[in-house]
Amino acid sequence: MKFKVVCRKVYDYVRYDLKEIAFPSSLLDPPHIKKRRKLTWKESYYVVKEASRLYAASWVRDIGPELRPNDYKKDKEHEDNGGVNENKDKEPTALEDLAVAARGGMETLRPALQRLYMTRASAYKDALKSFIQGYQEGVQQVRDKKDEFESPKPEDNDSRKPS
Repeated sequence: MKFKVVCRKVYDYVRYDLKEIAFPSSLLDPPHIKKRRKLTWKESYYVVKEASRLYAASWVRDIGPELRPNDYKKDKEHEDNGGVNENKDKEPTALEDLAVAARGGMETLRPALQRLYMTRASAYKDALKSFIQGYQEGVQQVRDKKDEFESPKPEDNDSRKPS
């Protein structure tokens, strides 16, 4: 082969095949998906700048209204109502509980994770119990119907005997 052909084949291998081997591409997008245009350098800079600002602000304990404006709107509405809903004590969600426990270290995180797993296990156990109970009731209903159809009707046996 000529040197030029060999160089082209090596170039094609490196450009297409080796790239696919090292970094395999995913499946093609479905036909209804429209590809977004590439960001310009300026837009990329603004995205990185905003992401880094949000990341740096997330390290502060009190996040503030600039990161979570919706939460602060709820607080303002609550104050405007005159504290009508103050009787309801909000229980922290599992995610909030884990976040607080994670800040405290492994000593506080372990009991929080155990509570979470025990809660999920009991919910799973209850769901499984109710499913089994419903399944057994369904099986019993099918057996009852089957017994009704299979049981012979009481007939008068004396009518068959010759008199």
